[in-house]
Amino acid sequence: MSCKPAGGVSNNLPENKHSLLDCCGGLGNIDYSKMDLKVFDQVLKHINVHDPNFHIAVIAIIFNPLFWNLVARWEHRTHKLSEMFGSPYLACYFLGSVILLLNVYRSHSMAIVMKSQAKWELLDSNEVFHMGVLLVAVGSLLVVSSFLALGFTGTFLGDYFGIVMDEKVTGFPFSLTANPMYWGSTANYLGFALIGASPAGLVLTAIVALVYKIAIRFEGVKMDSKQEECACNSSGTM
Repeated sequence: MSCKPAGGVSNNLPENKHSLLDCCGGLGNIDYSKMDLKVFDQVLKHINVHDPNFHIAVIAIIFNPLFWNLVARWEHRTHKLSEMFGSPYLACYFLGSVILLLNVYRSHSMAIVMKSQAKWELLDSNEVFHMGVLLVAVGSLLVVSSFLALGFTGTFLGDYFGIVMDEKVTGFPFSLTANPMYWGSTANYLGFALIGASPAGLVLTAIVALVYKIAIRFEGVKMDSKQEECACNSSGTM
């Protein structure tokens, strides 16, 4: 899930013009223009892009961050959800639960594609399998530790509801990357794709990373408010 999913609390790391690149936000630091397209062509040869399940997975990947960003900013402008539930906390819990369910569906749709489409012999080895297991372990650590550091409202768009933490969280995992939820969940998907030797999983994971990178840019823009709250870099997407 989940992401920032756009955000929870105001937890942006202090700006530093000379700061080093994130070590694990690193999937966001990759220069995709330097990718070996020949390898990518080989991957595409093993994928059925006409598979309806593949289309569903792509739609779910794109829809989720679009949904939570639009709803969160709508709430920030109108406070309609808070009025409907009578409390910003209840409204935030509701939206967070919806985001979780959407992310579960996204993961399920991706799993269906990975299981139903062909494996790639090049990935079907013990070394790749163990690499996948390691990525899942690292990704899960980033996601869980981020959630524990921020809490439910901090993870799921709490700042859009006016629920702001007393201070920014700068410890682990935010000391490694500004977006541990996003890149942790991406690492999970990449790990499962390698474990299953799934070329379709690799492509879907690349789409996840691209969508997250776009979402991070969108969420990083400060919102127009008296407190100059901004979408933080936590994510409910997993």
